[in-house]
Amino acid sequence: MLTELRDLVAAHARADLRTPIPGLLLSEVGTSEPHHSLAEPLLVVMAQGGKRLLLGEQVHEYRAGQYLLVSTDLPVTGHFVGATPRTPALGLGLALRPAAIAPLLLEAPPGRWGRTPPTSPLATGDASPELLDAVVRLLRLLDHPADAPVLAPLIEREILWRLLTGPHGGLVRQIGLADSGLAHVGRAIRWIRANYAEPMRVDELAKLSGMSPSAFHRHFRAVTALSPLQFQKRIRLQEARSLLLADAGDIAGVGHLVGYDSPSQFNREYRRLFGAPPGQDAARLREAPAQLP
Repeated sequence: MLTELRDLVAAHARADLRTPIPGLLLSEVGTSEPHHSLAEPLLVVMAQGGKRLLLGEQVHEYRAGQYLLVSTDLPVTGHFVGATPRTPALGLGLALRPAAIAPLLLEAPPGRWGRTPPTSPLATGDASPELLDAVVRLLRLLDHPADAPVLAPLIEREILWRLLTGPHGGLVRQIGLADSGLAHVGRAIRWIRANYAEPMRVDELAKLSGMSPSAFHRHFRAVTALSPLQFQKRIRLQEARSLLLADAGDIAGVGHLVGYDSPSQFNREYRRLFGAPPGQDAARLREAPAQLP
C-alpha cells in the first residue's frame, strides 16, 4: 500500500502542491533546507522520507507510513530529513474542514469521543492500514477525473472518520466543534491573520474569544506555543515573505504594508526569523519548491 501511495504522489505532484480534487495537496521536495510556513488545519501523510517540525519548543517528527495532524493556523518551522533530488520527500495533504467534520460527530454513539482535551494543536502517529487504503483510493481518482466529483467527497468522509476514531480523534473533533476551546482561540487567530498590519489589543481579542485576558493568554499559548504579540509578529513576517516572493523591489514598502514603521526593525526581525535579509531570502525562495508542513 505504501509503495502505491509513493508512486501516485510522485506521478501527480506539481510545483504548486494543488490537484484537481479540492483540498487535496501533493508535495515532492528534494532538499533538506529549513522551511517556514503558516500551517492550516491539515492531515499530512508521508509517502517517502520524513520531516521534523518545530512549534515553539515542541518537536514533531513523522516518516513514511506516518501522518501529521494540524488543528489550527500555526506558524511552524520544519525540514525534510535526508531529502535529495534523487530521493525526494513525498507527501499528501488533505484540508481538514470543520463543515465536513461536524456532521460526523453526530453519528457516533454517545460518549464515543471521551472528554479529555488534546494537549497540543499538532499530533503525529502511524497511519493504519484502513487510513492508508482510503488515502490511496483518493489518489487513484486523479487518474479518473470523471469519477472524482462523486467519489472524492465519500472517500474524504471515510478518511475523516478514520481520524476521528483513531488515537488522535480528540484533536480532529476539536476542529468540528464550534464551542471548543480551540474554536474560541481560533477566532482570535483568524482576526490576527486578517488584520495583521493593525495595532492589536489583547483585551479585545480576549473578549472576542469569550475569555478573561489571563485565560486567553494561557489558552492562546497552549494552542500556538506563542504569545499573541509573538504570533502577530510571525504572521507579519510570513506575509511580508509572500509579498517579497512576488515582488522584491520595494523592501521598505513591504515592511510598511505589514505593519512595520521602522525599515531597520523590519530588516532585523526578518533576518532573525528567516536567516537572510529580505531581498536575498526572496531570491532564494524563488528557486525552492512549495511544500507541505
